[in-house]
Amino acid sequence: MLTFEKCMANNLAYRGQQFAIVYAIRNDDSIPARDFFENLDRQWQARFLTLYTRLGDTGRINNPEQFGKFGDDLWEFKAFRYRMPCYYREGRQVVITHGFIKKKEGRAPQQELDRAEKIQSEYEEKLKLQTQNRRTK
Repeated sequence: MLTFEKCMANNLAYRGQQFAIVYAIRNDDSIPARDFFENLDRQWQARFLTLYTRLGDTGRINNPEQFGKFGDDLWEFKAFRYRMPCYYREGRQVVITHGFIKKKEGRAPQQELDRAEKIQSEYEEKLKLQTQNRRTK
């Protein structure tokens, strides 16, 4: 099984001047956003990398068709029907929770919002435990 430190080395998507874009790590050490990204066709990977670069370097994406609100504290990278929910966290990081393909017009399914919130909670707890473990060593 991978250690947390080894996983952390593999979860950086892009480090920009304003933000580091990272993938959340679940309790089982899976990284669903990275897995989703790696399974996309190259053209969609390139679109998301462009968005990561823009947000990471400039601190914002002005086009609501490319980046927008997803929930209370959640946002999403958007490329056509492909979506990657994320959130901002201290330390100038944007954490991507997972990816999905939006099937219909209108709002994304509630299950995707619930999944993003669950992954966010798991990742934040994992980081908290890691910090506590470092303090006790």
